[in-house]
Amino acid sequence: MISRRLDRFVRSTAALVVIVIALTGVDVQPARADSYIAITGTGSTWSQNALDQWRKNVAANYGMTVNYSGVGSSAGRRDFISGSVDFAVSEIPFQSAPEDGSPPETPSIGYAYMPIVAGGTSFMYNLKIGGRRVTNLRLSGETITKIFTGGITNWNDPAIKADNPGLAMPDKAIVPVVRSDGSGSTAQFTLWMSKQFSSIWGAFCGCSGLTSQYPAFGNSKAQNGSLGVAGYVSQDYGEGAITYVEYSYAIKSGFPVAKVLNSAGYYVEPTAPSVAVALLQAQINTDSGSADYLTQILDGVYNNSDPRTYPLSSYSYMIVPTEVGGIFTTDKGNTLGAFARYMLCEGQQQATALGYSPLPLNLVLAGSDQIARIPGAGNTGIDVNACNNPTFKAGDSPGNNLLAQTAPQPAACDKKGPNQCTTGTAGAVADTPVSGTGSGGSASGTTSGTTAGSAQYDENGALIGGATGAGNAVSSPFTLPADSIGAPQWVMLGAAALLVLAILLPPLFSRRLKRSGGSPPPST
Repeated sequence: MISRRLDRFVRSTAALVVIVIALTGVDVQPARADSYIAITGTGSTWSQNALDQWRKNVAANYGMTVNYSGVGSSAGRRDFISGSVDFAVSEIPFQSAPEDGSPPETPSIGYAYMPIVAGGTSFMYNLKIGGRRVTNLRLSGETITKIFTGGITNWNDPAIKADNPGLAMPDKAIVPVVRSDGSGSTAQFTLWMSKQFSSIWGAFCGCSGLTSQYPAFGNSKAQNGSLGVAGYVSQDYGEGAITYVEYSYAIKSGFPVAKVLNSAGYYVEPTAPSVAVALLQAQINTDSGSADYLTQILDGVYNNSDPRTYPLSSYSYMIVPTEVGGIFTTDKGNTLGAFARYMLCEGQQQATALGYSPLPLNLVLAGSDQIARIPGAGNTGIDVNACNNPTFKAGDSPGNNLLAQTAPQPAACDKKGPNQCTTGTAGAVADTPVSGTGSGGSASGTTSGTTAGSAQYDENGALIGGATGAGNAVSSPFTLPADSIGAPQWVMLGAAALLVLAILLPPLFSRRLKRSGGSPPPST
């Protein structure tokens, strides 16, 4: 009798599991790593922190392998041209006349530029006054340009003092740290200097535009990659140094960045909201027939009159193939398309925590069109109504950006003048006490950019125990909170529990019968 009851229980439980799964439409097949062909890319270190986190996420959630090496934008474009990678990442497009005199950068297969993340090129520094780390430095664009062209060589220069009335600037040599490799970071920074301070830049480099290879000069130090320049500045021997690097690296290193003077007369930090506001004035090449389709024109960003703007804001691009060639195949296109969809939607939720700014709807729509052009991606882009991007909601128009709409105004003490906010920036959360002639103030609740992953320092500039990033730029990706469990996952857990009961209960009852000396009656 008991045997029959157990048998009926097992059968009914199994049937219930099947019914529950069928009614909910949950796919119980496990994600298979071999359903996605591994893909490989190289290029930008500017956006590498975001890419590393996204690669980690899709590997854990979808069994997808995306290999990426941050070798610099210039090297990434060369790898794409040679056909040795499936995609590349760069802040600037292929160059028709490279500055080193090499042949024009002309890929042998079709390609498209797809925006993947926005951010601010920041100025990370290592400076102390009276043994205490400075975390609230302010610099005008002209001062920055003179520092990186050899015109200003000491931290107590009158121009720096004028930017920082709350600080008694020390008599210490400035060490500008530049990139030794060809990089999109260098190209974006030098483009800004060539546009905004053309006479200073032109006299220094003997050129009229950008360069991705920064010239050596004076007391400068050259380091490879974003991790290299950030690592140099964050060492003890880096005191007095300043570099240009994506904001994410300063956060991960636990170091501050300079607030940069914008056209409205405010010194602003490159937080996600300030970048989003700045890029409202970016112009995008919308000619789909142009080789530079979706590339950026940033003149309006540099001179955006909104007081919340960070002037050196820009996008980074993934260069994707639109034809099969080199090592790229249609099977790899399936993986690349899936990865691209993830980046433009779910991936953007993590952009702010990683030190970037998420892409707005107009660029997600443009990127969706580019995904559909990738061979093997299924000729489909993104359903924006199901896209979990934090800058828009279903039904929004392409011109909206929720992040920009809610961006706070800068604090009064961030306005150019006799006052200077004491609040720390980027990865350095400690305030800097007033040591100069000006009065202080707090920027808390306005443009403070400290986020998860930031290191914390005490009042003497020493690292508070347990925080990461001391003295070195950290290359490992952030560990972010796991995705929440939704209804389908709960259904799967319930079905699994029922199945476990169906497997475990019969032996349990059998053992109890044997211990009690009883036995089921023979079947007839």
